[in-house]
Amino acid sequence: MVVYTQEHVYQHPWDRVTAAAWRKFTDPASRTALSHVADVHTLQRRVDTDAGRLHAARSITVRSPPLPFILRRLLPAAAASPSGAAICHCVETSVVDAPRRAMDIVVRNVSLRGIIEVEERSTFRPHPDRPDDWTQFRQETTIRCRPLAKLAAVAEKVETRCAERFLQNSAKGREVVERICRYLEAEAAGAAPSAV
Repeated sequence: MVVYTQEHVYQHPWDRVTAAAWRKFTDPASRTALSHVADVHTLQRRVDTDAGRLHAARSITVRSPPLPFILRRLLPAAAASPSGAAICHCVETSVVDAPRRAMDIVVRNVSLRGIIEVEERSTFRPHPDRPDDWTQFRQETTIRCRPLAKLAAVAEKVETRCAERFLQNSAKGREVVERICRYLEAEAAGAAPSAV
């Protein structure tokens, strides 16, 4: 199993960063940077007016990078492609607690779980040193290659390769959120550049 944590400080207020995070997958300008994301649909959205919380669930379909031969042999035919990539369906659950200025997101794959399990937990909070100006982002990812668990060396290589790709995609996602934050900042100042 591979577990890693990433942290990033957005030099933008919490409300702007969380608004940008919501737009990340639907922003037309993000399609190139997030080319691994094939589809996103909102499954459920509910507002708890008493607590001031938004609860949401989205399905996210992603394309994997080419998989090692040993994993391709384990894939169901519907999930495999001639290039060796796989289509994976994930569910993202989010809770936005506006009064506390906290957003928590959990993403888990729901397909290919017999091969690999991935869980990504992200939090967005006001930065402790500059709570009105900056946002602290923290992401913890766990990757576990199930069928190869008994072959520790092989499982570790597969999990490490997956982690490397997830780290690259996370960096792209942060760049997209930063770009949308700059757009929202310009829009608020009345000088928005090209549309998001």
